[in-house]
Amino acid sequence: MLDRFTGMLVFARAAMLGSFSAAARSLDLSQTMVTKHVGATEERLGVRLFHRSTRRLTLTEAGRHYLASCERILADIAEAEGSARADQIEPRGTLRLNVPLAFGVRQIAPALAEFARLHPALTIDLGLNDRQVDLIDEGWDVAVRIARLPESSLVARWLAPCRIVVCAAPAYLATHGTPRKLADLAAHNCLGYTLPDPASAGRWRFGENGEIVVPVSGNLRASNGDALLAASLAGQGLAYQPTFLAADAPREGTLVALRLEAPCQELPIQAIMPSGRQAPAKVRAFVEFLARRFRPDPPWERGLARDEGAA
Repeated sequence: MLDRFTGMLVFARAAMLGSFSAAARSLDLSQTMVTKHVGATEERLGVRLFHRSTRRLTLTEAGRHYLASCERILADIAEAEGSARADQIEPRGTLRLNVPLAFGVRQIAPALAEFARLHPALTIDLGLNDRQVDLIDEGWDVAVRIARLPESSLVARWLAPCRIVVCAAPAYLATHGTPRKLADLAAHNCLGYTLPDPASAGRWRFGENGEIVVPVSGNLRASNGDALLAASLAGQGLAYQPTFLAADAPREGTLVALRLEAPCQELPIQAIMPSGRQAPAKVRAFVEFLARRFRPDPPWERGLARDEGAA
């Protein structure tokens, strides 16, 4: 079955050039195929589009009306295709970006002004939440996630490491003592983070890949890292915190990053995108921007000794 779009294109080119043979050469088709396309279009419409003679090819009245419609439709298609190609070349339109709340407020939002200056044709729609969003169903272009993610059809781009530290206020340590070994944590009030799994509040992971699991307990659990950081600053207990959230406190002396016999696990910070032949230019531009900003020394690690919170 001959498709309508090609039929329109062949008809319009034959009308413009005045012959089937010229249209065939222009479109790199055989003259037989041009004749078939025009014939199929006439049969579908139930009208003759051309007056044919051995010397000339002229439009019928129905052909003139149909040509005007075809030219408008073909121009719209060409514009749509050009726009789609431009989206692959130039960052523009709206970038829907989803990031974790605390990381987004501290590390993504402050960077958006620079990104906007680099790409003035882009608008950012920033979503801040800690749940695992569905990029496809919810229409997000890209998400930033801090976790080891399961296998999926999504495309992941590593951006930076996320170190974890165990920290506590000097007043808490003065009252309850400073833990030196992982086993010492059992005697301390350990504030629990309940995302992504509520059970994770009672399990802190240590070692390069989180292979050492230490049971902990405490009198506060929360689904937000800022809440746990505030409680720890107030002297309530030990917090198990990413350095992007807690690094300022050890620098300022309001929290102490503890040195245990094994470091906390290190998580990957990744950009997650829907799979496809090629990500749009706006997505590629943003991911590259973050990669440059975070490497080789992430902003939250600058001025923080690598041995803080590690043995």
